[in-house]
Amino acid sequence: MHVSIVGGGAIGLLYGARLAMAAYDVAIWTRTGRQAELLNEEGIEFVARDRLAVVPVAAYAVADGAQQDNYALSHDRSVVFVTVKQPQLTDALVDHVASITRSGDFVIGMQNGIGHMDRLMRALPGRVVLAGVTTEGALRHHPRTVEFTGEGQLHVGSIAPSHPSIRDESTQEVEKVRESGQKMLMDMLAKAGITAILSNDMSNRIYQKLLINAVINPLTAIFDLSNGMLPAHAARRALMRALHEETFTALNAAGYQEEGSEESWERLLQVCERTASNISSMLADVRRGSMTEVDWINGGVCEVAARYGQAAPLNAAAVSLVKALMK
Repeated sequence: MHVSIVGGGAIGLLYGARLAMAAYDVAIWTRTGRQAELLNEEGIEFVARDRLAVVPVAAYAVADGAQQDNYALSHDRSVVFVTVKQPQLTDALVDHVASITRSGDFVIGMQNGIGHMDRLMRALPGRVVLAGVTTEGALRHHPRTVEFTGEGQLHVGSIAPSHPSIRDESTQEVEKVRESGQKMLMDMLAKAGITAILSNDMSNRIYQKLLINAVINPLTAIFDLSNGMLPAHAARRALMRALHEETFTALNAAGYQEEGSEESWERLLQVCERTASNISSMLADVRRGSMTEVDWINGGVCEVAARYGQAAPLNAAAVSLVKALMK
């Protein structure tokens, strides 16, 4: 199975390096030609606590139309990990994914927030489109250097469209490919040392990660703190709790199944403790002056709340405050 990684950020380089080290044929599709040149010339520099490796990969710029034209035809079966952040999941990028895949290929959307799976399913008929939710940590230090900062799990599985207007385009043939290919996909990830779980409950997984991101990401960005420092102050902890309760209530109305609000709150605190030294992706974006995912995370919660007749003033405030940081 051939592997394409669309996105040369931290998660893209992390998965690309690990799959290439497991002897899979890996191509990284990058936003810039310069990053593609670096990866082709010098490979991915993979950094972990007990390991430093330089991993050769093929790399292409997304804008390189000449490479796109023949790419899908040159591989019998492909799996494509779409690892760009939500702001980069543009119509042009989705068209690129369509151009490098064929009917029966696997496409795994790994964005934070919500809304991305509907876009991919709508634009990629005939492909096996799966959702991916990872709890692994990675930090990109350089266009070719990624540090593996925390082990976790990758949950992968199908998800139903959230809007009736998105028809299920799956044919009987595609379903056969899904059934046969999922085991191959799981075997591939296991060979690369990636703890992957095939899930029948991806909507819940996405909501669970959305809940965690909706609290940690904007507040660490606003207060300019690592994850572990966020609950260390009483006022910040109270704000965390209030934002958690509002988000939990909205997602619960949408069908999120959880043991209870208290158990969910304890899980959130455990994530802060387990990733204490981590800088959230939203804080990293703010520090770089890059567009954040706040519209798809806290803005996504606002959309869910409105759909079920609820208010989400704290999530709306988080959107406004994070955007104010960028002005």
